[in-house]
Amino acid sequence: MNSKKISWATMMPVMFGFFIMGFVDIIGMAVNHVKEDFALSDSTVNLISMSCYLWFLVLSIPTGMLMNKIGRKSTVLVSFLCHVAAMIIPLIGYSFPMMLLAFTMVGIGNTILQVAMNPLVTDVVAGDKLTGTLTLGQFLKAVCSFLGPVIVSWATGLAFGWKLIFPIYAVLSLLALLWLYFTRISERRVEVAQVSFRPTFELLKDNVILLYFIGILVLVGVDVGMNMTFPKFLQERCDLPLNQADLGNSVYFFARTVGAFAGGVLMLRFSERIFYVASVVVAMVGLVMLMMGQNLAFILVCVAIFGLGYANLFSIIFSLSMQRVPEKANEVSALLVAGICGGAVIPPVLGFVTDSVGTQVAAIALLAVVWLYMFYLITRVPRRAK
Repeated sequence: MNSKKISWATMMPVMFGFFIMGFVDIIGMAVNHVKEDFALSDSTVNLISMSCYLWFLVLSIPTGMLMNKIGRKSTVLVSFLCHVAAMIIPLIGYSFPMMLLAFTMVGIGNTILQVAMNPLVTDVVAGDKLTGTLTLGQFLKAVCSFLGPVIVSWATGLAFGWKLIFPIYAVLSLLALLWLYFTRISERRVEVAQVSFRPTFELLKDNVILLYFIGILVLVGVDVGMNMTFPKFLQERCDLPLNQADLGNSVYFFARTVGAFAGGVLMLRFSERIFYVASVVVAMVGLVMLMMGQNLAFILVCVAIFGLGYANLFSIIFSLSMQRVPEKANEVSALLVAGICGGAVIPPVLGFVTDSVGTQVAAIALLAVVWLYMFYLITRVPRRAK
């Protein structure tokens, strides 16, 4: 595509899809409010994360197949439709089973969106603009994640309560659907190898790829676990009401946004290994300090430190995996998206541990133990001089 033909009118509805992608991060706030509204245990309410993130394992590869059949734009439209349906469900009936169903639809829609969005971007921007455009897209996703807790905290004082987030997100999802539907996009037909289950999961026979895949499971599981645990930790340690504790996640997401921006600059000067090691150490320092925190300001600094360390690890592992087997880039991408199902594995375990011990400190401690795997993975990050 020639850069002169790039149109903001064409690119903007596509980029808005990255903002919709950030809707999945509402799960941390939703879990805590559902727990409070229905007096549920942590182990029970954390099933919401399983209902959402399990679909990344189930649907990432079938979505690639679907995209080959109906096209990239149509696949993204399907994801927007799933998000609209997901946000309407709690308005039809607010109960724990309905919330499980709602986040099932969020998980399905977000899986489809994560698989299809990046390829669609290649149809609306020139090749030399692709990296910058994808970086902008991740920034928009981060902005959405940052704004979610702010909206929920503001809505808590209104008549409809925190659930006002659902009609707001439903309208935005519908806007995204209509905006993209009426935007003409010329999709390039590129002959690529068909992604299927067997060749994708055969990549796990490569010991390094297997370790990277587990790394993605750990990263996403810890992220979702922190998203769900941190507001409850603030309630426990600082005696905050939930609507104020929700804002703690905004600090976490803001730190990740800053960290991703800074990382994009620093990785031009430092090797992936150096940056990976520094990120893992900084994140662990944040977790350990967080367990010791007693006052609000110190605790928020700790979660910001963790967010800064966490910010670039997913992209580093993704890049290393692609470099490991560049001739199977499609299969590697599908496999790593499937690894996002880590968000369905770790949070239920956190809930069980928290219910057994009776304190959110136990959940943070478990996250720190799981994080030790990222230190082990240092041995599989190759040394490259820059």
